[in-house]
Amino acid sequence: MRTLDNIISDRGSKYAVSGAPCGSDAEAKQLIKALCRKKKFAKATHNTWGLLLESGPIKNDDGESGAGMVILRMLEREGLSGHLVVVTRWYGGKHLGGDRFRHVQDAVRMYLDTL
Repeated sequence: MRTLDNIISDRGSKYAVSGAPCGSDAEAKQLIKALCRKKKFAKATHNTWGLLLESGPIKNDDGESGAGMVILRMLEREGLSGHLVVVTRWYGGKHLGGDRFRHVQDAVRMYLDTL
């Protein structure tokens, strides 16, 4: 799994983005589990993810309402299926409001630019 760490920081919250080729919901859960074996990611506030498969899109907001849909929309626009993208956030103590969606988009864009 490729990870870009400490890519965005805003009002104490920090973001990372990770991703890997993935062919199923079960495989996505295994990849998330592997990511969370790293103590830093296990302690994250949110590990939000999205994945486009031929059988349909799947996502998990992990408490960050709407963030999984942001990831899915970006994957659809890019035409990237069979690839899991995870945006990780460590909450910094201040609410970000709508800026959190911009940060999710920016994180996914940074990841997609490395492919």
